[in-house]
Amino acid sequence: MSHSVPMTPECYQRLQDELKKRITVDRPKVVQDIAEARSHGDLSENAEYDAAKDRQGHIEGRIAELNDKLARAEVIDPKKIDSDKIVFGATVTLFDVEQEEEVVYQIVGEDEADIKAGKISITSPVGKALIGHTFDDEVRISVPSGVKVYEITDIEYK
Repeated sequence: MSHSVPMTPECYQRLQDELKKRITVDRPKVVQDIAEARSHGDLSENAEYDAAKDRQGHIEGRIAELNDKLARAEVIDPKKIDSDKIVFGATVTLFDVEQEEEVVYQIVGEDEADIKAGKISITSPVGKALIGHTFDDEVRISVPSGVKVYEITDIEYK
């Protein structure tokens, strides 16, 4: 997997902070927990040891995942984008033709997607469908509940 991972500067910083915490806090703590569990004797029936080893596996797996994502990160600052087309980082105002209501989404990377905060992944059906469109375009998007029709009423990069 050598493709780049698009992310905003905020996401990049959040992942770096998480990696630092995993390495400097979580890893030493679980090593200490394993050592303490070992001191309790027979490892074959030691639930504390098994649980600590499981936690260690999860921590090491997440550290590897974070290292990989950060190494492949393509940090894109939406404030520096000047485009009339929808690209990564765009904040798009859409008019839902069927529901007759406006929705606002920012197109972000997978690690930052949060529908409740109005952030959708560039790899989501809606995110993919919006890329390349411009103001006033009508976009038909196949979603699990059927086909949604949106009119693009605003595109901002902030």
